[in-house]
Amino acid sequence: MTAATLRPVAIKLDDDMKARVRRLAEARQRTSHWLMREAITQYVVREEKREAFRQETLKAWEDFRANGLHVAAGEADAWLAQLEQGNDIEPPACHE
Repeated sequence: MTAATLRPVAIKLDDDMKARVRRLAEARQRTSHWLMREAITQYVVREEKREAFRQETLKAWEDFRANGLHVAAGEADAWLAQLEQGNDIEPPACHE
């Protein structure tokens, strides 16, 4: 990231939260600024992954509603048990 792409952003924190951030930053031997940037970065990365998973889930649900293809829970459990035992087997075939 270059200096040209960085823009200051204000964030309002109550006195208690500011003190907590400051104490944690001191304990980590970092600045409060670094700690807040790290927290925001981790939050955004996690929430982007969560949103991508949600979108994949909605797509899978729409696919199921359109064609009815599925794998029964017992079939999925048996396949996962084989994988857990180290057997690299193909997933069960979808059916109606």
